[in-house]
Amino acid sequence: MKSIIKLAYNHLSNDKVMCYLIDMFGDKINWGNRYNSNYALSIANLIIEQQISFKAAITVKKRFAKILDKKPDSEIMNMSNSDLQSIGISFRKAEYIKNVFYFFKSKTIDFDKMSNKEVIDCLVSIKGIGEWTAQMFLIFNLFRQDIFSPKDLALINSIKKNYQLESVGKSEIEKLTKSWSPYNSIACLLLWESVENQIFFKDHK
Repeated sequence: MKSIIKLAYNHLSNDKVMCYLIDMFGDKINWGNRYNSNYALSIANLIIEQQISFKAAITVKKRFAKILDKKPDSEIMNMSNSDLQSIGISFRKAEYIKNVFYFFKSKTIDFDKMSNKEVIDCLVSIKGIGEWTAQMFLIFNLFRQDIFSPKDLALINSIKKNYQLESVGKSEIEKLTKSWSPYNSIACLLLWESVENQIFFKDHK
């Protein structure tokens, strides 16, 4: 993984914004910090992250880990929705989390042999899983190096501020992701770090 990140930084540094973000955050990037060998649990945590802030997600995921307390997957599937909601999630998210555990109980999937599109198609077949969640799984659990999530608001806001753009549409995304390829995932890590710390290239003097 370190070798891929090094290659990515060499490539991305051709972009002056990315070069700045690498200088600021390059040694702080931890690509493996959200990995979990339990796919169901990994995706459950991504469901928690849906449409909430970084800080809120960290808090709720800590509560989730506490109520799980090393419970087997079978016990998680049988938890009441109210118990799951007690960590600060909606009834709908509680249902989605249980859907994921039921899905992986009945299926053994070798994601490593699947293309990015095949992984996304597989995961979005689970009720409650959309493209964003599947893309995050590709980045953080399968370590696919060339993934960009155009519906991730934090990424879009980071691009707006770093590249001083009033709006970020399809053409702007295509131009940037083409230049970052084949290391879009690492570009995302840098953009997220930027917006989380509120440090942007536009403020660089």
